[in-house]
Amino acid sequence: MPPSPLARVRRICLAFPGAHEVEAWGEPTFRVKNKLFAMYASAGNHHGGGTASVWVKSTPVNQQFMVHDKPRRYFIPPYVGPSGWVGVRLGGRVNWTEVADVLLDGYELTAAKVSARRST
Repeated sequence: MPPSPLARVRRICLAFPGAHEVEAWGEPTFRVKNKLFAMYASAGNHHGGGTASVWVKSTPVNQQFMVHDKPRRYFIPPYVGPSGWVGVRLGGRVNWTEVADVLLDGYELTAAKVSARRST
């Protein structure tokens, strides 16, 4: 049996240097230096809409490109979407390399901000 979507997201996120998991709002969140870069939404969660997903820190420009290019896979999540975050649906046939790339981008955006704050 293949690993669950959460197990795969967890394995990807926790492989990033300094990344750690914190439960918040009843779901796993992934952080670097305690700054959020990804949040899991299970299918049963009212935010999941019946499909497991992960919400990832992004830029508004990248968010728009992804949602426009693949609207069945990517969406603008509630609450954090106006800040540029992107939702990735994890149902059906998932390109896990692509998901890992999106998660890495979110991690790097967050890690860069943390580093910039420390150097000022």
